Amino acid sequence: MIVSKAHSRQYATFRVADLFFGIEVVKVQELIRQQEMSAVPLAPQAIEGLINLRGQIVIAIDTRRSLGLPPAAGEDQRVNIVIRSGDAVISLLVDEICDVLEVPLDAYAPVPDNMPLEQRQLIQCVYQGKYGLMLVLDTDQLFENACS
Repeated sequence: MIVSKAHSRQYATFRVADLFFGIEVVKVQELIRQQEMSAVPLAPQAIEGLINLRGQIVIAIDTRRSLGLPPAAGEDQRVNIVIRSGDAVISLLVDEICDVLEVPLDAYAPVPDNMPLEQRQLIQCVYQGKYGLMLVLDTDQLFENACS
């Protein structure tokens, strides 16, 4: 079945712990391996540090902390998804990068009420597809919560 672009959206997908997320592709600037970070004294808990991205200083947000999830066990091999949120550029540390998926607009569902509040407030909607339940991340809200 061919889905018209006007009736669908593309999402860059990734995993954090056992959760499967998507961010609209138009918000993604680039994907990079974990970078050396500078700590930020007295920063909110969700801010992992600052990275230097070709001369631009970018805040790196630990997505696990933002979602109230435990730290990853073992060696830390997270990946940075550099996104635009309004006028800001931020980096989200995620566990694994997945595929780009095209999702029909009429396939969305509201966020389940049984989801923990910490996670529910960062999710715009959900999509049940062949990869399981995809949670559409509200990057503006994530950035606002991480920096407050």
